[in-house]
Parts: sequence; structure tokens; C-alpha cells
Amino acid sequence: MEAMEHSLGLTESKNFTYEGEISLTSKKILKNINICYETYGQLNKNGDNAILICHALTADAHAAGYHSPNDKKPGWWDAMIGPGKAFDTNKYFVISSNVLGGCKGTTGPSSINPDTNMPFGLDFPVITIEDMVQVQKKLVDFLNVKKLIVVGGSMGGMQAMEWTISYPDMVKSTIIIASTARLSAQAIAFNAVARNAIISDKYFNNGNYYNKDFAPDYGLAIARMVGHITYLCEEAMHSKFGRDFKDGPSFDFGVDFQVESYLEYQGRIFVDRFDANSYLYITKAVDYYDPATKYGSLDVAFKKTNSRFLIISFDSDWLFTPEQSKELVCALIKAGKEVSAIELSSPCGHDAFLIENENQTKIIKSFLKKDEDAK
Repeated sequence: MEAMEHSLGLTESKNFTYEGEISLTSKKILKNINICYETYGQLNKNGDNAILICHALTADAHAAGYHSPNDKKPGWWDAMIGPGKAFDTNKYFVISSNVLGGCKGTTGPSSINPDTNMPFGLDFPVITIEDMVQVQKKLVDFLNVKKLIVVGGSMGGMQAMEWTISYPDMVKSTIIIASTARLSAQAIAFNAVARNAIISDKYFNNGNYYNKDFAPDYGLAIARMVGHITYLCEEAMHSKFGRDFKDGPSFDFGVDFQVESYLEYQGRIFVDRFDANSYLYITKAVDYYDPATKYGSLDVAFKKTNSRFLIISFDSDWLFTPEQSKELVCALIKAGKEVSAIELSSPCGHDAFLIENENQTKIIKSFLKKDEDAK
């Protein structure tokens, strides 16, 4: 309960069903899409004090607060959302929603296909970041938001970026953290290995493992292990684990080193909260995102945006590198947009956007103050 005093306290997830249909990038049609979301703070009468928080690969709508007094952990960005925090709920109406294709309440491959009354599985259409944003727009309209600030780290940064491109008249400010306009070949390769680990699991059953005795947990755990390697950096790995043994050399092929034990643990707990098919779909959406190719160049992609931008990167992030953030900054400058950028020093690798809360709070508050002063 003491920890709850420094958070928003008790929060709840809500659901909105968009009863129309949307045309996806793949030209497939989805109907009656459920969107799981949470909101914090109050929307003002003009509908223009909203902040949309876009989550990373395996997060969800529960960004802040606790769902019950017995929860051991708060929402995934609790340190950044709440009264007096970076995203101050005394000033802003903060929205967080689970992405299309997810497994935490928003329609995805584990949802029931109305045509078969069975889970979609791999019958769910392949989705893109653009499709995720299109679904978020339906939610934002339902909530009567007229103007908003969009924020995201990692995959969330891609969504924030796409908001400014797809809905330029709605987004007034954008904060992109530890992100990129397109994955490197190396990052795509890591995602491909992760997906192959899932698909190769003997219980994958072509994605039809729902309501079965066994699911592709082993493959999903390995996929998560691969992901965690990319989220840290060499310095963080050395600092946390070095070459320390767990109990000493076993002289077999079990878990010997502390780093192995850590990865095994991360994989084991992940399968309890995530769906293997969702991992396939969401990583593929990240792989596909590339507005520079879609529009001919990145600066052309940003031409119509009316947003101010803040770009934050971390010097130890080798997954979405500072150089990739600089590419964003250069394109925005070339497009004539207002952009601020900072590279923060951190030993935490890509995960820094979830950890370096104090430094990010100072920077974000300063950036948002311009919007507040303009009112």
C-alpha cells in the first residue's frame, strides 16, 4: 500500500468495441474490433488536453496505477504517469490502449473469429503499425478527443510517428523515445529467429493451440530470451552478470551462468502473460514499418505533419541506435518541422526508456511546458 501512495492508486481497464469495419494495409477487413484501454485524469471541455501513450512490443493498456490492492507491480510506466509526474494527470487526460493484434483485451489472434466461433489463430490477418494507429484513432474519437499529444517508446515510438503522418491535423506534439523509422536488417533478423523459435515448437500446431493441453511455451520462451538479449547492452550484461556462475560449472549442458539463469527466468515468466501468435503478428508489424520507402523519403513522409517533436535516444541502445534517432531528426529538419532532440547517457541499453525516469521526466516536462504556455 505504501508503493500505491506514489502512484495513481487503483485504476481499471475498460473496453470499447468499434462496431464498424476497417480496411487493413493488407486489404483484409476486420469488423467489431474490441479495444482494451485505460484513462487517467480528466478530459477538458475543449477535448484538447489528451496524451496518448503508445506501448512497446509486449506491454499493454495498463500503463499506470494498480488494478487491486494486492497487485505486486503497478502499470508498466507508472513512474512517468500521475500527479506531478512527466505526464501529469492533474493537467492531462492520459490514454493507454492495447494494440491491435495484442493479447491483453484488444482484438488479436486469440480473439474469437465470428465466422467460426473459434479463436482466429493464424486466420487473423497480418497487421501493420498503420493498422494499429487506425484502431487507436477509433478509440480516441469515441473518447471525444479533438487534439492530442502522442508519446511512445520503442515500437510505441513507431506508432507515435505514424500518428503524425496519418492524422496530422490531430497531433500537436509528439515524443518519440528509443525508437526508429525502420528496423535495421540486424533487428529484423532477431525477430525472425524469435518467430522461428515459436513456429518450430512441436506444440505450435499451425497456430491452433488454443484450448489444447499444450501450447508452444518453449518456443515463446526462447523468443523472449532472444528479445531480452537485444534490450540490454554489453555494459549492462557485464554489470548484472559478468561471467558469474549460478552454482559453479556443472560439466553438462544445463544452466551454468547467471546470465543463462536470468534469460531462462525471463522466458519462463513471459509465457504466463503473453500469447505466441500475438508475438508473431506484432513483431512482423514492426518489421514492416518503413514510412521512408512508403513515401519516397522520410522527410516527404513528415511534410504534412503539424506536430512539434521531441526525440530522445540513449547512447547504449544498440537495438534502436542514437544514429537512427538522428536520421529522424535530420528528416524532420529537412521537412521544416520543429524538433528537439537529446541523447541521454545510460548503462541500460534499449530498456533505458523504461528505467531512466528522472532524466526523461525533466526533459519531457520542459518540452510540454511550451504547449501549456500556449494556452
